[in-house]
Amino acid sequence: MPWNWKKKGWPHFEYDLTRFASLEKKYLRNSGLLDGSLKHLDSQEDESLKLELLIDEALYTSEIEGEILNSDSLKSSIRKHLGLKTDMKRVPPAEEGIADMMVSLYKTYEKPLTHEMMFEWHKMLTLGRRDLIDIGAYRTHEDSMQVVSGSINKPKVHFEAPPSERVPKEMEEFVGWFNRMSTSEEASLYPLVFSGITHLYFENIHPFEDGNGRIGRALSIKAISQQMGKPALLAFSKVIQQNKKDYYEALNKNSFDLDINPWLEYYAQTVLQAQEYTQKLIDFLIEKTKFYQKFDKHLNERQAKVIDRVFREGLEGFKGGLSAANYIRIAQTTASTATRDLQSLVEMGALKRTGERKATRYYLSLEINK
Repeated sequence: MPWNWKKKGWPHFEYDLTRFASLEKKYLRNSGLLDGSLKHLDSQEDESLKLELLIDEALYTSEIEGEILNSDSLKSSIRKHLGLKTDMKRVPPAEEGIADMMVSLYKTYEKPLTHEMMFEWHKMLTLGRRDLIDIGAYRTHEDSMQVVSGSINKPKVHFEAPPSERVPKEMEEFVGWFNRMSTSEEASLYPLVFSGITHLYFENIHPFEDGNGRIGRALSIKAISQQMGKPALLAFSKVIQQNKKDYYEALNKNSFDLDINPWLEYYAQTVLQAQEYTQKLIDFLIEKTKFYQKFDKHLNERQAKVIDRVFREGLEGFKGGLSAANYIRIAQTTASTATRDLQSLVEMGALKRTGERKATRYYLSLEINK
C-alpha cells in the first residue's frame, strides 16, 4: 500500500468535522474550568504550575524518543530562560537544548510559523550533536528517511517519508497551510482538529534528519495555543508516553490514507486526557496551600522537611507511598524518632496510614487522595 504522500490528493486530508463537535465542545468546556481553577492560585502556585508542565513536556517529549533526561537540570535551565532564580549549575547540552525549545514555544506561540523558527528549534534540540549532517536545516541525505524496527536481516518499515529533494517544496506548502489555517474560522471552531492535522502532516513529511517527533509535538501545541490565545499548558507528552505504543500505532495507521478521521479521534482523546491531568495538578496545588495553612505551625523541623519532600514528588507522590525507611533517610533521624513523628502526623490528620508492619505506608491527607 503506498504512503499517503504518494496519493494523488496529497496533502489534502479528508475528515468529517461533525464527528468532532462533541469532543471540541468538551475541550472548550474543560478549558473554561481550568481558567476558573487558575484564579484560585497565587503567583507562586501559578509559577509552580507553569514550571512543572513545561518541565514535564520537555522530559516526556524526549522520553518518547528514548532519550532520558535529568529533571533537575531541565528545571534549572527552564527557570533560567524564564528569568527566574536558579542554582546556576552547569546544564548538559541535551537538557539545555530541549529547555530552550520549550521556552521558545511558550514565548512565541502567537507568531506565524516560519522555516527559520523550526530551524532554530532544531539547532536547540541538536545542541552538542556531532553525528548529524544537517543541523538547523532540512535533511539533504539521499538515503530514504524510514522509521524501521526489527533485525537488520528482516527490517519492518513502519513509515517512509518523502525523499529529501522534495522536502523544501513540501515544507513550503506546510508552512503556508499552517499560517492560513491558524487564522481560519475552521481552526477557531475546531482547535483540536487543526492541532491534530498539524502534527500528522508534519510527521508525514519528516523534514529533519532527527528531532521530528519533538518538533512535531511542539507544533501541535503551537497550533492549539494560537486558537486559545495563550500558551497551552498541557501534559500532552506525558499522556502519550504512558501509552506510547498506541501513539505510534495511530501515526502508522494514518500514514497510508488521506482519510484521517481515526487519527483525529485518537488525537482529540489524548488532548482531553492531558487536560484532565492538568486539572488534577491545579487541584493538587490548591490542596497543598490548604494543607500548609492547616498544619504548617504544627510541624517540627523533621516533619516539615519530609512533607516538603513528599510534595516535591508531585501529583503521583512516592511510588507505593511514604515508608518509615523513607522518613528516616530524608529526615536523617533514628527509627524511634521516625515512628513518633509519623504517629504524630497521622494523629493531627496530616498523613493517612495504610497497611501493617513492613507494609505500612503513609499518604498526604488531601481531598484529591480521598
